[in-house]
Amino acid sequence: MIFSLISGLLKQGVNKGLILEEDWIYVRNQVLHLLQLESFPEHIDPKEDSIPNLLDQMIDYAVNENIIADVLDEKDILTADIMNCFLSKPSEIKAKFQTYYTESPKAATDYFYELSKNSNYIQMNRINKNISFKVNTEYGDMDITINLSKPEKDPEQIKREKENQSNINYPKCLLCIENEGYGGRIGHPARSNHRIVPIELQDETWYLQYSPYVYYNEHCILLSETHRDMKINLDTFRRLLTFTEKFPHYFMGSNADLPIVGGSILSHDHYQGGNYEFTMPNAEDDFIFQLDAFPTVKTAIIKWPMSVIRLTGERKEELIKAAEFIREKWVYYSDEDAKIQAHTEDTPHNTITPIARKRQDQFELNLVLRNNRTDSTHPMGIFHPHEDVHHIKKENIGLIEVMGLAVLPPRLIDELNEIKDFIVGNTASVTSYHQEWANELKQKYTNLSDTNELDEVMKQELGNKFVKVLKDAGVFKNQADFSRFINHMNS
Repeated sequence: MIFSLISGLLKQGVNKGLILEEDWIYVRNQVLHLLQLESFPEHIDPKEDSIPNLLDQMIDYAVNENIIADVLDEKDILTADIMNCFLSKPSEIKAKFQTYYTESPKAATDYFYELSKNSNYIQMNRINKNISFKVNTEYGDMDITINLSKPEKDPEQIKREKENQSNINYPKCLLCIENEGYGGRIGHPARSNHRIVPIELQDETWYLQYSPYVYYNEHCILLSETHRDMKINLDTFRRLLTFTEKFPHYFMGSNADLPIVGGSILSHDHYQGGNYEFTMPNAEDDFIFQLDAFPTVKTAIIKWPMSVIRLTGERKEELIKAAEFIREKWVYYSDEDAKIQAHTEDTPHNTITPIARKRQDQFELNLVLRNNRTDSTHPMGIFHPHEDVHHIKKENIGLIEVMGLAVLPPRLIDELNEIKDFIVGNTASVTSYHQEWANELKQKYTNLSDTNELDEVMKQELGNKFVKVLKDAGVFKNQADFSRFINHMNS
């Protein structure tokens, strides 16, 4: 059985362009060594299956034969090591990326994205477990994803992580360039099959990779060569727009650089992008205003639950300067009526989540205004999901959510089924933190019994909750509040 799996993987490696026929014996011997096998029989029929499925079956074999323990990290390390046998050295992949780039930027990213999937660095079997759908709202279609892709840690994995705690500081974080080819260890994921490609941005080398758990098409990460804290400034806007100039089929954006409103990794300067049409960048203008200092830049507030200024123009440098002008004005802006306070003593509260695109000859920057202040009523953040939506989502609202994609916890699968049973009278109660919402839904949908209709209702109500999440995170709740800031910028 194991030999059939190995032959199947080799066949897929050739079919997917990972290796050539001439590499077959060499790669096979490398895989045999990893699986502690000393020979290979003749006339083996290859197992016909996908690369991820073949790998899963090979890992099951390794566990059953006591080659590795039945522990998540050990299984992931062996999986990555096996696929590393099929991958070229980083220098060869980088050279191939550049060759494709001379054909077109899209050809280069198509090559690299397919490589990242075929090498199983992008965990497609796990990602396919996610439940994703769209919900129509007053702001357009919102994307909803219930995240089931990241496997839960079993007790043995948790035990080993506690026992193997150490002061190892290599790589410094999950985004450092030193992760390329790193074998992994308990508590740090395997990266043997990980490759990155250099992108030159404003006299600095940055690196492009894809997220191992993509939330949308070609979900990529652009990371600094240097391990340094995230910072939103003039250079950020210049890098984002320069990247979209080099890769006009991709958007590129940044999480904010402050806790609460920022992303999960603020210790390493990085951006996120991809080839996907989110709803927010395509939202209509709510109203257009004049930014007196930059008359050639089209400036608008868009129709979106968060507070977004959109800059559009043909001249990249003008947009960069306009964005930095707005950021500097916003960083020091306070408005008691809007509950906005720029600083508490030396602690800053105002920052920006920027998203860049290039549309034909027009550059575009969407600047999402953020504030991370807390108070006794909202200890997790005044402009953060409020307590009435915490039963759905209470985590930070980062770049992905800002653009209109809700990434929701896996617990909701069972909990939403429980609420559906409650609505139709099959159960008398639900999980306590959902009870108030469930009561509202039961009163609203009194004659609902069709299963398909009930499923659609729950999707719609989940989308409505996500809109409320975004509204909570918006710093300006009405046009009058926004107008005061515009007047401040033009004063």
